[in-house]
Amino acid sequence: MTHYVDSEVGRLGTVLLHRPGPELARLTPRNNDSLLFDAIPWVGRAQEEHDAFAAVLRERGVEVLYLATLLAETLAIPEARAELTEQVLGDPRLGDTLRRRTADHLADLGPAELADVLVAGLAREELRLGGDRPTGLVHALMDRHEFVIDPLPNLLFTRDSSVWLRNRAAVTSLAMPARQRETSLTGAIYRHHPRFAGTRLLYDPTLETVEGGDVLLLAPGVVAVGVGERTTPAGAERLARRMFRVGVVRTVLVVPVAQQRATMHLDTVCTMIDTDTVLMYANVAHVLAAYTVTAGDDGDLRIDGPTPFLRAAAEAMGLETLHLVDTGLDPVTAEREQWDDGNNTLAIAPRLCVAYERNVETNAQLERIGIEVIRIAGSELGSGRGGPRCMSCPILREAR
Repeated sequence: MTHYVDSEVGRLGTVLLHRPGPELARLTPRNNDSLLFDAIPWVGRAQEEHDAFAAVLRERGVEVLYLATLLAETLAIPEARAELTEQVLGDPRLGDTLRRRTADHLADLGPAELADVLVAGLAREELRLGGDRPTGLVHALMDRHEFVIDPLPNLLFTRDSSVWLRNRAAVTSLAMPARQRETSLTGAIYRHHPRFAGTRLLYDPTLETVEGGDVLLLAPGVVAVGVGERTTPAGAERLARRMFRVGVVRTVLVVPVAQQRATMHLDTVCTMIDTDTVLMYANVAHVLAAYTVTAGDDGDLRIDGPTPFLRAAAEAMGLETLHLVDTGLDPVTAEREQWDDGNNTLAIAPRLCVAYERNVETNAQLERIGIEVIRIAGSELGSGRGGPRCMSCPILREAR
């Protein structure tokens, strides 16, 4: 299979999604903050909303791949199964005895069942012990609802754990402890699943922190990387060096983003809706700056700036002007719709995007300039602070 992405707006051919499941039912008022959700989602409604999202993509000719399906197929490969099992058993919280009992439990599971556990987690009360074998001190002191294997409710946001840069995949390094195991699943799929045979990996989770929501492919050869709450300057530098080394970029724009919950990634304040047009949070549009990074003749990086982001991006993209559409119509509406992921649109093609229906003013502004907006419900999906772009990892787009 050919997998290739060189822009944010080339016609979308294939996308990786994760349909929310039992992992969302693990969220409670006691753990939702540590698991990075702002509310307790209604799981059935979240699934309905996600199914509707996938349906509108298919209606536009997009191939939808599901991460859980790929994971189950990957776990049928002994090497991949051993790798992912060893990874969860390496949790130092378990202790030797509970680790052995957990290994016994996992060994009895088929590939699909094991995939479910790796995504939804395993509570103490669900652990099958068998016989009179000792369970150890850790098990004895655990609450019955405590997790032996933590759930991954943020797996819904497939954008963050990998990014395709032309024909290479960057398996990222996630900042928050609740999310770090997500990349082990994505990485195993890319390295072991037959669909991705021969995929060349550009990044890996052992490196400095980089998250996919901070990486925007502005144009072929031009990539913007946000730095802030989730992606560090060291991560941006490492990714830039690797992209230059293999020739997938000529210019990288490093963009500092305020370290706040509502602006956790660059794509929470800015997404592309056409080859020369961005949708951006009004409160940052004219203060956002960028450092322009290019490869120096001596093999080191050349850094210029800071320069206003819109100007730096236009210059790097070879445009006279990068057109701007503001979120909302006034400061209060802009702030509300920014919180509700009004800027986090997914382009299916130039001037065609998917957005949450609740961002009424932003969607109306897009339509006034001729952008076709496909509205989807997101009352439950949005409780993890992510929109259509966050929930999708493009694997194939029409080359520009």
